Amino acid sequence: MVNLVSAEKISLALGTQQLLDDVSLGISGGDRIGIVGRNGGGKSTLLKVLAGVHAVDGGRLTRTNGLTLGMLTQTDTIPPESTVLDAVVGDRAEHEWAGDARIRDVINGLIPGMELSDVVGPKSGGERRRIALARLLVDDPDLLLLDEPTNHLDVEGVQWLATFLATRRNRPGTALVTITHDRWFLDATSTNTWEVIDGRVEQYEGGYAAFVLAKAERARIAAVTEERRQNLLRKELAWLQRGAPARTSKPKFRIDAANELIKNEPDPRNDVELVRFATTRLGKDVVDLIDASITVGGRELLAKQTWRLAPGERTGIVGVNGAGKSTLLRAIAGQQELSAGKRKEGKTVKIAYLTQEVRELDTVEGWRVIEAITDVASYIVLDGKETSASQLAKRLGFSGGRQQSRVSELSGGERRRLQFLRLLMAEPNVLLLDEPTNDLDIETLTSMEDVLDGWAGTLLVVSHDRYLLERMCDRQVALLGDGKILDLVGGVEQYLELRKHHLEAQAAFERQGAAAKGVDATSLAEGDAAPARQVSAAEEREARKTVARIERQLAKVADREAKLHDELAAAASDYGRAAEINVKLQAVLEEKEGLELEWLEAAELLG
Repeated sequence: MVNLVSAEKISLALGTQQLLDDVSLGISGGDRIGIVGRNGGGKSTLLKVLAGVHAVDGGRLTRTNGLTLGMLTQTDTIPPESTVLDAVVGDRAEHEWAGDARIRDVINGLIPGMELSDVVGPKSGGERRRIALARLLVDDPDLLLLDEPTNHLDVEGVQWLATFLATRRNRPGTALVTITHDRWFLDATSTNTWEVIDGRVEQYEGGYAAFVLAKAERARIAAVTEERRQNLLRKELAWLQRGAPARTSKPKFRIDAANELIKNEPDPRNDVELVRFATTRLGKDVVDLIDASITVGGRELLAKQTWRLAPGERTGIVGVNGAGKSTLLRAIAGQQELSAGKRKEGKTVKIAYLTQEVRELDTVEGWRVIEAITDVASYIVLDGKETSASQLAKRLGFSGGRQQSRVSELSGGERRRLQFLRLLMAEPNVLLLDEPTNDLDIETLTSMEDVLDGWAGTLLVVSHDRYLLERMCDRQVALLGDGKILDLVGGVEQYLELRKHHLEAQAAFERQGAAAKGVDATSLAEGDAAPARQVSAAEEREARKTVARIERQLAKVADREAKLHDELAAAASDYGRAAEINVKLQAVLEEKEGLELEWLEAAELLG
């Protein structure tokens, strides 16, 4: 393969910190490289060095002649007076970009629903970032450098981007280098992983799963003394082997070696024990939303929904932007007024709510980090053990020296960690997390998951981070914008499939409307579904009967599910009985999934 960029013994220091120290590396055509490392460790600086934006103190950097290069930075550089269309396609003629299926795919995938004639200036930061990313993908440079491309993308957008980068950037001689904290995205797009650590760039073959294995093996071979670090890596590897990557095709590491490393590693969580302990702290009643409706700005986000949270429940909430996920969390926390229905809270419930803002720290700006934590409490019980504030702070990345720093001196990621620590030290038994991955690096996310593995309580998480949802939660629900809370037995994969069906049906409906108005259907974007066939009256009657029948069955299944949840909570101290009930519950959930899929098929015939 053609060598696009070569770096020989490059060094770079900023102030007193040596970000790059005698680093040698290369990027060849066909490479897809993911860069990981701690916040502030030099990842973005390395990307700028590769792009030629940042000079090095020593060493040599060379690029092949005629190399075209594009970089997505975390700084907005789009002229505010530009229209969306100009910002994305540049000076290309209309027939040129409109006739290019790849460009239409980018526009439909990254900025759907955005008016191309709109001026960029008034757009939100997230919208402007998606416009900038779209421009880079349209330009299709030889070397594409992306700094946190998944920021401001929902689960669906991350899936689209990963698929596009893996399948549509197949021009010979091209390469991709990505900085991201999204571990699922890393596995979906990367064939190599670079870790920026202590001035070095450690190189690993494969995506995130392979990186975790190789790092654990290196630590074992080198007899590393950082026992805590090794345990975290092995725990993460155990999850990768047993969990989400089983639903991907990317792990390229040796299965025997992985199994050898984790053969004595227990499951990340003892679910039965945690539910038992959660029940003793909470009782049977946590928070119930009963026939609840929420209307905001004239739009109904929740329509007569009932959700009874169980002690020890760990649920992830997904949905398109604006579907009402954060609003639902506020309603559960009692901070959002219901337009109809009622909210019921158990007597022993103690809620902690991690919002997307960090203004809660304004009152402790002049304090030291450890003071801001011990102001809440000095000790907490985790995994049945007493843990001091200092020990927990260290587990979440605040070393002894950093614990003495002023809160006002902290970075965005450190403030997020401190916000989480203060909530946890209050020993809540219900924890609500709204986009907890914001500004956090992979190492911190892994530590957060490890801490919560030993936390007994009810956990609700809103996130676009697919890996985090599947790692931290045992169940996922979706808000699809129709005011209903849908239980996702098949997890995030089922959500993406449902969204795909919805968009295909919507596209077919739009084509039918366009055809009725005499618009040429071929002018619509590539990738839309074929026009829906005509449904006969008999088929429609049969579909309506099927929908009615399934809805009756689903109501009965829901009752059985609720009863089993109650029985599980009551039997929390009886492990044998709890295991029997759990088997029955899984069977009910499988039946529910089958009915929901059958309902969807019938509902599609009704339009």
